[in-house]
This record gives sequence, structure tokens and C-alpha cells, in this order.
Amino acid sequence: MKRVAVLGSTGSIGLSTLDVLRMRPDEFRVVGLAAGSNTEALLGQAREFGVSITGLSSPASPVPPGEDVITGRDAACEVVRRSGPDIVVNGITGAAGFLPSLQAVRSGACLALANKESLVIGGAFLTREAEERGARVIPVDSEHSAVFQCLQGEDRAAVRRIILTASGGPFRDRPKETFASITPEEALAHPTWSMGRRITVDSATLMNKGLEMIEACWLFGVGMDAITVAVHPQSIVHSMVEFQDRSVKAQLSLPDMRMAIAYALSWPERRALALDPLPLDRALTLEFLPPDEGKFPALSVARCAMERPSVLPCVMNAADEVAVGAFLAGRIRFDEIVEVVKKTMDRLYAFAVETPEDLTALDRDARKTAEALLP
Repeated sequence: MKRVAVLGSTGSIGLSTLDVLRMRPDEFRVVGLAAGSNTEALLGQAREFGVSITGLSSPASPVPPGEDVITGRDAACEVVRRSGPDIVVNGITGAAGFLPSLQAVRSGACLALANKESLVIGGAFLTREAEERGARVIPVDSEHSAVFQCLQGEDRAAVRRIILTASGGPFRDRPKETFASITPEEALAHPTWSMGRRITVDSATLMNKGLEMIEACWLFGVGMDAITVAVHPQSIVHSMVEFQDRSVKAQLSLPDMRMAIAYALSWPERRALALDPLPLDRALTLEFLPPDEGKFPALSVARCAMERPSVLPCVMNAADEVAVGAFLAGRIRFDEIVEVVKKTMDRLYAFAVETPEDLTALDRDARKTAEALLP
């Protein structure tokens, strides 16, 4: 029976992970749970799964007497250290997920990674540590899980390009000249997926896809020139891989994160899941369109970030978190989000990074710089 620690257990990925684990009580045992602030939800999960090692980074309400809950910024890392898991599912949102990912691979656990910032911020450190410790990183994001599945049994040298699909967000067909009037409510209305607020806005700007391009470089050992994006409004084809002979493999399914999570947990095997099948008994239209980078410059910003891969992706992510928060608070316009990110990257281009600890300082400086650019 595999021992599993779930980080970000009260969020979207965490809840989906626990749903999968409920389907497989004979295969997996939950040994650790970590969340951000939702004390009541975390303790409820701990009771249901019989977990004694739990953590909260910033409890929103006091921990009841008699409950042994690790608290503080390092709570997730401590949960990994104390629980000794075989698999760590990292569903933490944002830069806070990097150090727990690093702790997971340092412990030799398999890292089922949904926290894209771990690779965006510190891909060089995380991939090196994983290789040195013999720890495997298996992607949980639907796009990267699709690529991972398409590459099984294939010679990596035969890969010509990786094609990440994007729904295009709610503004795919909206004229660029109207972007200044986009409201937070409109940006949070994703046409396909149900996600957190930041990632939903990032999907509207395509910043999320830019971050995924960077993540794919580290996951699959390719350069940015081998990563392309195709807009696919139906969100059925989760990504594709084109090989040197021009054949293309794709992974298709209805949009449901539990499929990618289950694959990461059970790899290299596949297990039956009680999920809806692809409806091939009726007409199914699949569209693929090139992204309009004039309307969505985040993709070109991501390519520029990989010119200094140990520095600029970290800055890009931190500045985006600040800019998205400012947009949702009504401080800047929708079309100003990427501009704040670009200006922050310009100002911190020469920052030196040599250790994971340097990334913490860079992330802090990037946030301060981005905040100073706001009105």
C-alpha cells in the first residue's frame, strides 16, 4: 500500500486527490495533510482518513485544544518530513509550493506535481535534486500529464515539438481594443474549467499557458523552441507531441483533473475510474487555432523569461501574482497585468541566483518591485 501526503488538501487539486483516494482505499493510505488556512476542513479530512500528521501555514481559526497540527510557513515541508510518504501530491497554489516540492524530492518520494510554480521558479534546482536523489516528478496539470502519457515508450530524441493546448479563455474572440474594460467578474468566468481565482485570470490572459511552457521545458528536457501552443476551445485534447516523422500523439478525455491525478498516483499502471467517458456516440467537434499573441503577449513574455531561466521565470511568476491581485482589487486594468510583469522582469534582469534560498529573496524583491509599479 502506497503512503500519500497531500499538500494543499483543502483546495481544488487536494479535494480531487482525496476523491480519487476514496476510490482506492486498498491501494493508498493518506499519511499527511497540509493546507493553507482552513482549519475546520483540514481537521475534517484528517478524521475521515485517519491522519495524525497535519499542517496549516496560516490558520484562519484557532486549532482546537488536543489537536496536534503543525503551523507556520514551513508546515507543509514538516508534514512531508514527518509522514515519510511514498508519494507527495503538491496542490499548493503559488510560490509557496516550491520548498515543499524540494523537500519531497529530497526525501526520495515521488512528486505528483500540480504546483507549476515549483518548476517555473526553481526548475534547475528541483530537477537536479530529483535526479540526484532518484526521485521521480510526475506532472498532474492536465496538459503536462497528457504530454507525459504521450511520451511513454517513446525515444525522447525523436520528439520534434510539444504542443500544449489552451481553451483560449473567455476573451478568445473579444476585440483587443475592449480589453481595458474587462471586469474581474468577466475574467473569472472560465468557459471550461473550475479553478482558483488567480489561475482563472491567468487563463484569461494566457499567462497560465506561458508558465506551462516554462514548466514543460524542465519536465521534458526540451528548449523553448520545441514548445508551441494551440488554442483548443473544447478542452478535450489536453496536449499533443509531434515526432520527427511528423506523426502526432494526443491524449483526449473530458476535462476532469481526477484522471491526471489518478494516473500520477498509479503510474506506470492504469486503474479503472468511475468517471464519464468521452462521448464518441455522438458528433464531436475538435478545433485547433493559433493563439493571437498580439492580444495575449504573455506567451512571448514566457519565451523571454527563459533567456535567464534561473532568474526571470521566478520574477515573472511573482509579478503576475501581484498584478492579478491588483486587477481583482480594481487597482489596475486587465490589459495592464502583463505590462506590470514585463516591467518587473526588466528591472530585475541582472539579479544573481545561486541557491534555492536566493530564489526566496528574488521572489520577495519581485513582489516589492511589482507593487511599486502599481498606482
